[in-house]
Amino acid sequence: MSSSTNSPAPISRVIGRIPYRLALAGGWIDQPFVSRLNPAPPGSMVVVSVRPNFRFMERSGVANGTRDIATKLWRGRLPQRDPAALVRELYATENRGKKNPSGSQDMIGLVYPGINRLDYDASAHGGVFPAHIESLQDHRAARWLERVLHLLPVCPRPAGYDPLGKRNLDPRWIVRLGRTGRECFEAIRTRDLDRLGASFNECMKCWETLLPATVRHHTLTCDLPALLRVYQSSYPGAMYSGCGGGYLFVVSEKPVAGAFQIQVRVGAK
Repeated sequence: MSSSTNSPAPISRVIGRIPYRLALAGGWIDQPFVSRLNPAPPGSMVVVSVRPNFRFMERSGVANGTRDIATKLWRGRLPQRDPAALVRELYATENRGKKNPSGSQDMIGLVYPGINRLDYDASAHGGVFPAHIESLQDHRAARWLERVLHLLPVCPRPAGYDPLGKRNLDPRWIVRLGRTGRECFEAIRTRDLDRLGASFNECMKCWETLLPATVRHHTLTCDLPALLRVYQSSYPGAMYSGCGGGYLFVVSEKPVAGAFQIQVRVGAK
């Protein structure tokens, strides 16, 4: 798929023109309960804005819930306003009255075009919003990512699933988690396949250590760790789109059976 096409897909008449977002390595560092324990801030994660040329499945780690709220709030398309202001508006709308607010990476991934590294430091904005956002709008990097990132549908998060039931928030592993986002971003910027795969694999090690229920929970019917290991052993790297499954992201120069690819949204449209 070419990242140069700006016209909306016909399906946008049904699902709206708000982008989707993929969260790559470093996820969970955007949560203040994680970032405040980071002894070497900032910790980073990567989000990618994706053109809505098909409908992603619900409860799959692609910010569908946030996107639904944005679609209602902005009547199906992003306003042409300051993206930082849009992120805060959407964050406030979604999290009003919530005991456990969603992370701001969901909103940033939908609103900011391209590939973005979000640097979280609990001393900046209470860790709720990034201390810094590094944006990559390079069309060559976007096209490369479209080519090497393969998405395999696995399963949506089941009812009753809670990824936070067990927390092993070891600061040493939080440092490692935050580093995976920086490694991931540099891998995309330099178009380094092995480095990208390694950042995915390391991120999953961090998730399994810090928040074991991200891949092991009594409500899950799929053996997520076993499936992950198969693809990690066969390709440069793999990770899940979110806790509890969703999609499996596989890094490969070659086709991956059963997988599909995405179109990165580069530019304001």
